[in-house]
Amino acid sequence: MQRGEGYRELFQGIDVPVQLADGSFKQPINFDNGATTPPFNYVGEVIDESIGMYGAIHRAGQKSIYSTENYEQSKLKVLNFLGVSPEDGYCVVYTKNTTEGMNLLAYGLCHRCDAKVLSTRMEHHSNDLPWRKEAKMFYIEVDEKGFLKLEELEEKLRCAGGTIHFVTVTAASNVTGYINPIHKMAQVVHQYGAKLIVDAAQLIAHYPIQMKGSKPDEDIDFLVFSAHKMYAPFGVGVVVGKHMCMEQCIPYVRGGGGVSAVMDDDVYYKESPDKEEAGTPNYFGVMALSAAIDMLESIGMNQVVKHEQRLKNRMLSGLRSMPKVILYGDPLYKARLGVVSFNVAGMHHSLVNQLLSEQGGIAVRNGCFCAQPYVARLLGVSDKERYELMLHPERPQPGMVRASFGLYNTDEEVDEFL
Repeated sequence: MQRGEGYRELFQGIDVPVQLADGSFKQPINFDNGATTPPFNYVGEVIDESIGMYGAIHRAGQKSIYSTENYEQSKLKVLNFLGVSPEDGYCVVYTKNTTEGMNLLAYGLCHRCDAKVLSTRMEHHSNDLPWRKEAKMFYIEVDEKGFLKLEELEEKLRCAGGTIHFVTVTAASNVTGYINPIHKMAQVVHQYGAKLIVDAAQLIAHYPIQMKGSKPDEDIDFLVFSAHKMYAPFGVGVVVGKHMCMEQCIPYVRGGGGVSAVMDDDVYYKESPDKEEAGTPNYFGVMALSAAIDMLESIGMNQVVKHEQRLKNRMLSGLRSMPKVILYGDPLYKARLGVVSFNVAGMHHSLVNQLLSEQGGIAVRNGCFCAQPYVARLLGVSDKERYELMLHPERPQPGMVRASFGLYNTDEEVDEFL
């Protein structure tokens, strides 16, 4: 597989021109891959090939049998991508995105009990708000550079005396790109009788992930991610979990396909993962995910890491040389994805975003990236200040600008951005 420029030919839509503010057209630069990613060409090819044989999942008839086999095979492919199989005790549940996956787990695992959940102040809202609704929350803090205070993990678990049921943490921050040591965290979590839930939405397309650690007590219990962040649109999310634990979940969505029998006064649900997948599944979303996994495996995740790390280092080196650019997170920290958040002194983040888009055809993200508690800490803005600003939306709101890389981005694009 080629590297650098050669990756671009694998993607659809990235060269379609966009119109600038002066009316001219330009080939765009997309540095907003942390939000969503363009599709592999191969994803479209797989959809085109399979659409003629599309049929209902888990039903009779040749087309249904064909579609069902593809659907079930995709789950084995997901497990294999994460280094496990059904024999290791894991199963796959499809949702529509990471957010729904986290809501499914929060409701299913916590709804029957007065659960206590430990999370962090680094989290995306999708791995915070669902747990706030269903459980009593505790949090690990971050330091002034945005790193997790990992010593608080064991400290809070120990002080809780075994009463914390779950620890939920991001595998990589969508603000600083920091990669957390999830297997080392799993070892500590299991030592105190809790289960580890990992939000892998930002990591899945950019770094190799294994459900198993080097030791059994380092295994990940649950992992959640979205296909649209790994070059596969059509709206599928993935929950990978220990089958034994999933069996204890209350179904988050209830309806046809998830039950064995419905009596006048009682309902008997199927085993996991079927009981979590009521209704007609998003077959083409699953086929897109399956195709994207094929492509990432053919390229090799180590090659993905090598390419994107080069882009990140080039970007950070250039921004560090600009006196008015304020970088967030440690620019020299190596265990960090191609996610670069910054501000320009004297300019509001929304204006920087607007100028990059309208004058340069460069797509970035600005704001708090659905991680407001984390961004506020990095900016040094208190909850009291944020509340006052919330009451006055006409005033400039706090935030940053974020550039995030994908496999198809190039050195030349970084240089043009700089």
